[in-house]
Order: sequence, then structure tokens, then C-alpha cells
Amino acid sequence: MLVDSHCHLDFPEFSAELDDVLVRARAAGVGHFLTISTDLAKFPAIRAIAEAHADIHCSIGVHPHEAGGERLTGPDTLLREAEHEKVVAFGETGLDFYYNHAPRDAQMADFRTHIAAARAARLPLIVHTRDADDDTIAILNEEFEAGAFTGVIHCFTGTRRLAEAALALGFYISVSGIATFKKSDELRAVIKDVPLDRLLVETDAPYLAPQPTRGKRNEPAFIVHTAAMLADLKGVSREELAAATTDNFFRLFTKAQP
Repeated sequence: MLVDSHCHLDFPEFSAELDDVLVRARAAGVGHFLTISTDLAKFPAIRAIAEAHADIHCSIGVHPHEAGGERLTGPDTLLREAEHEKVVAFGETGLDFYYNHAPRDAQMADFRTHIAAARAARLPLIVHTRDADDDTIAILNEEFEAGAFTGVIHCFTGTRRLAEAALALGFYISVSGIATFKKSDELRAVIKDVPLDRLLVETDAPYLAPQPTRGKRNEPAFIVHTAAMLADLKGVSREELAAATTDNFFRLFTKAQP
């Protein structure tokens, strides 16, 4: 089976047909889903989706785009929500200096707050980083010195240096449909060198549909295309790739284990 390690099942693009979306994904071989929090105000809806399905878990967190309007004064809110059996991680959090929808200092503060929660609860961190490799690496290294934590760089599109820094901390690298795009040769070269036991696959649905579905609304069933590309890139069978990335998911997100 495959695991969609990062999708947004609460987003309005799925509201009219979520049940059908899940049926198609399960028919395609997706056996588990992690639906991701981006906004605390919307978290009850995310949690409700996870509660309604045995094969869905969720995270709790604030996307860096929302950091300016939804400041966290400490990890307590995150930790309280993480007591729920369906909450298995913190995030997505991190830094996005491409859009700069929130002030950079607010993004950095929120990032560190999520890390504090991950460290305290011993649950993994889901990191979003775009055009912010240097600061992401610096914060992860600084915080790791204060106490270990685990996590994943989701939708990896960064440099080799970012991948190596994350792997050195024990992090995982998650591959999205972007890696299937024709112009992603440089990205694929970095991913090729990531050990198989540190790779996850994701859709980031409803965004970033992989080839050959690019341009459509993405959905978890389309993860098979990213997984197939990744298997070819790593020189393993599709069955081996599915088994490895599923094992990796449950090794990282221990609370999601059946």
C-alpha cells in the first residue's frame, strides 16, 4: 500500500465529494492518509475528518502564511490539541520567503514554537520551507542543540545542502508531484541520493498534481504517479518503493501505527 503523508482533505476543493475522493484513493492502493493543519480556526473540521475514518490521521499547526495573523504565544495550544488520539504531528510549520504572506520574524517565532511542542510531546514536525534554506537549516540546527526532535521536510524542493542538513538531524524527505515535472531534473538528482529508508511520498492535494495529471485538481489517488517516478529513480520495483515509504511513514509517525 501507499501512504499519502501530506494532503489537505478539509480544503473546499474536496467538500462536495470527499467520500468519492477517498474511494478512488483506496482503489488506487492508498492505505493511509495524513491530513494537515494550516489554520487553528479550521482545525476542528480537520480533526472531524480524521475521527470519521480509521485510515486518516491529522496534524495540528499553523502554516507560515498564517503566522502574521495567528500568533502562537507558546506551545500549550498545540500540545493540548495533540493529546487527541488522531493528532500525530505538529505543522505544517516553517518558513516561506517566496510569498512572504507573513512577516519573517513571525514565521520564525511560530516555527520555534512548533519545534518546542514537537520536542515536548515527542511527536514529529512537518516542515514547509520555500526560498528559506539558510534560515531553515540554522533554526533546525539551533533548536536541535537544545533537545532532539524528529520530522520531515514536506514537498521537498530545496537544495542538496538542505537535504543533507535535514538527513543529518534524522529527518525524512517527502516527495511530491513537483518531482515528476519535466523541468525538475535538478530536484530529482538530489532526491535520487536520499536513502530509501528516509523517503516519504505525498500529494499536497489539492495542489501540485503530478505528471501525467498536471493541471488538474490533485487528489490522493494521483500519488501513484509520484511513487512510480520515485521507484524508477531509485531503481527499485514499485512494490518495494511502496513498502519502504509506508514503513518509513509509520516509523516517523509512530502514533499513527495501526
